[in-house]
Amino acid sequence: MEDTQRNAVHTQTAAMLEMGTNLLSQSAEQTRKLTDVETQVLNQTSRLEIQLLEYSLSAHRLEKQILLQTQEISRLGDKNSFLEQRLGAVESRHAQELLGLQREKLQLQELLDRQSRLVTELEGQLGGSTRNSTLLQRQQASLMETVQKLLSMVTHCNEISNLPKEEARHFQDCAEIYKSGITENGVYTLHLPNSTQTVKVFCDMKTRGGGWTVLQHRRDGSVDFHRVWKDYKTGFGDPSGEHWLGNDIIHLLTSSQDYILEVQLRDAQGNEAHSHYDHFYIGAEEKNYSLHFGGFSGSAGRTSSLTHSGTQFSTKDRDNDNCSCKCAQMASGGWWFDACGPSNLNGIYYGSGSNVVRYNGIKWYYWKGPSMIATVTTMMVRPVDFLRVP
Repeated sequence: MEDTQRNAVHTQTAAMLEMGTNLLSQSAEQTRKLTDVETQVLNQTSRLEIQLLEYSLSAHRLEKQILLQTQEISRLGDKNSFLEQRLGAVESRHAQELLGLQREKLQLQELLDRQSRLVTELEGQLGGSTRNSTLLQRQQASLMETVQKLLSMVTHCNEISNLPKEEARHFQDCAEIYKSGITENGVYTLHLPNSTQTVKVFCDMKTRGGGWTVLQHRRDGSVDFHRVWKDYKTGFGDPSGEHWLGNDIIHLLTSSQDYILEVQLRDAQGNEAHSHYDHFYIGAEEKNYSLHFGGFSGSAGRTSSLTHSGTQFSTKDRDNDNCSCKCAQMASGGWWFDACGPSNLNGIYYGSGSNVVRYNGIKWYYWKGPSMIATVTTMMVRPVDFLRVP
């Protein structure tokens, strides 16, 4: 019985020992697994700590770079402020220099105008002194020619005076004189249309059918054309020589009916050309004698040298052009200047004795450009229907 109990105890003890052994083995296995997990956690933690350290170092470097960039931006801002101050100073200095240059330009322009006037006066005096030696001879020949014309005119006047008074006529232009039977060139008296005024004019009765009333003529430089508004308004010079008929007269004449305009030119080499306009008239003084024309043809250039229709007349004391430079002062004479333009038949007469092209001389650009030196110019008008068969 006791043996049996001992065996049972022994068996239970063995079983318990085996269970303890198993438990220890399991505990050891669990401990080993926990150790492995702990090792992995420690390794992962170490890697995280290393990454955190690297991030911390990277953040520190970025902070340093940001600090450097901030300092650079501040330095550039200071430099920019300095440059802006310098730019402002430069702009201010340049503005002052520009004002100074503009003042100098005005002074130089005034000096140039004075010098131009002085040169013009000196050239006029020189031309007058050189012409005096030949003027007497020309005047003598002109007087002989005038005497012959006067004898012819006296004969004709005697014939007219013998007509009954109701047959006496007043002529409004040279075309009417021509149609009355007088076909010789000369100075005649016109009774202006819509006016009681009479005026002496030169009639060209030979050129292209005759009947032309001469408005302007240049041939020797004996008359000064650099004149004021009043002179161009009323006219100046001698109809038998160099003259301007007068803007008031030209207006009354050309506004009374339709007229054509003929411009005749001769250069220093004797070459001749003409410009023809199918209609022509100028406005009244209140419209500054504005120019109106159309229908260009002729041999003096491929296109018209007159400026466009509607251009107003200008003189040295009445500026109506479209240029701040005052064309009548710079180019000389009275004319229909727009922005100085391609023509001026009333510029200074230099004639065949001059070989230097000057801006203020006689100009008809589209014939021979700026190199033309004119010796003879004529502007004349005739009614549009003069040559029409009744």
